[in-house]
Amino acid sequence: MKRRIFLQNTIAACVGASALTGTSADAATTTAGREVYELRVYSLKAAKKPLLDEYLGKAFIPALHRMGAGPVGVFSEAPNGEEVAVYVLMVFPSAELSVALPDKLAADAAYLKAGADFLAAPASDPVYERIESSLLVAFEGMPKLAKPDTSKPRIVNLRTYESHNERAAKKKIEMFNTKELPIFLRVGLTPVFFGETIVGPRMPNLTYMLVFPDDDARKAAWGRFGADDDWHKLKAIPEFADKEIVSKITNKILTPEPYSEI
Repeated sequence: MKRRIFLQNTIAACVGASALTGTSADAATTTAGREVYELRVYSLKAAKKPLLDEYLGKAFIPALHRMGAGPVGVFSEAPNGEEVAVYVLMVFPSAELSVALPDKLAADAAYLKAGADFLAAPASDPVYERIESSLLVAFEGMPKLAKPDTSKPRIVNLRTYESHNERAAKKKIEMFNTKELPIFLRVGLTPVFFGETIVGPRMPNLTYMLVFPDDDARKAAWGRFGADDDWHKLKAIPEFADKEIVSKITNKILTPEPYSEI
């Protein structure tokens, strides 16, 4: 219980800082109606991926649904030799529910039974090496995740923009909220979510996900964006110049797992 209260207070403080306000009440008002996302990255050997898939599909995702969270997306990066990275995106209606996740899982008998093989892995033979996790708050300009049609073939483009300080990061978020998102939608850069990282590595940063039928469609949409007159006018505004507000971009092309809900 003390751990949960500590985490709740920590997240409230982070959301408050994110919203540039002085109280958690102000932060709650600022973020009202905006979803919270947890993005996990599992690093593991390719040989262990079937066990992780079994756990996520049959134990973890059903447990999240029982606690009122979801949808849950699961995506894989192309293997690097024997190593593979699996990305798990969880959607929560509130930060409080995300904080409660570990305790709720520990008390869920159906989860413990369905995930027994995964959870019983010994230290000498772990399923994964480590998990990297980030907690994000949805942008005002896109407060809810746009769930793609999972019956159709698709790839997702996951992009993270790092900034050199908090002011610059806020300016990039403002740019998306007020000007850049409409251009994305017009040229076919179809967003799944946009989120500001409030807890996680390499802060300050924002992360967003786009969905495409295939890689040719992705390249074509980015080509239209790069040639767009409104985009050229926008990036020419000094306060929105990339060199002033974005210090690094990480670009990932991921494939949804068959059981992914996103």
